[in-house]
Amino acid sequence: MKRFFKFVFARWLARTPIGLAVLAIGWLLGRRRRRGVQQEGQRSRPVRARSRRR
Repeated sequence: MKRFFKFVFARWLARTPIGLAVLAIGWLLGRRRRRGVQQEGQRSRPVRARSRRR
């Protein structure tokens, strides 16, 4: 249900140029936040040494 409301709200905002700008800013901030969470998750994992085959 939450995704549906987000979709309807995005459609409503996209009707105006200012709304499109708001959507773009929100999209960029969301991407940055998700990328930061992913990188944080990778840092907390132990680093495995790669095995080399010859």
